[in-house]
Amino acid sequence: QLELVESGGGLVQPGGSLRISCAASGFNLDDYPIGWFRQAPGKEREGVSCISGRSYHLYYADSVKGRFTISRDNDEKMVYLQMNSLKPEDTGVYYCAAALGATVQSMCVRSHGTRYWGNGTLVTVSS
Repeated sequence: QLELVESGGGLVQPGGSLRISCAASGFNLDDYPIGWFRQAPGKEREGVSCISGRSYHLYYADSVKGRFTISRDNDEKMVYLQMNSLKPEDTGVYYCAAALGATVQSMCVRSHGTRYWGNGTLVTVSS
């Protein structure tokens, strides 16, 4: 059974850093682009960053460019999001998702091809 489990969320001060992780099981991670999405209170879910199966292609939302870095380790079946210079507006529940038949841009911008989702991890940026 395919499963995605996020971890690493928590409370961090503005300007701080946090790395969240997504552990995959039940499938060959190489075959799937993986994305990080977030949903802030009262707002729609948005794509934050997406990475192709072998990390050749990356996508970042404008709001996180230069601050967030997505990476993956297919052997360990892990995907990471390193978040630096965090801002209060980065607060939200962060979800990882696996897609089929999507580019990293279409996955992140339109959730195209997303098939499997984790349950999310809460990131709170506050002083």
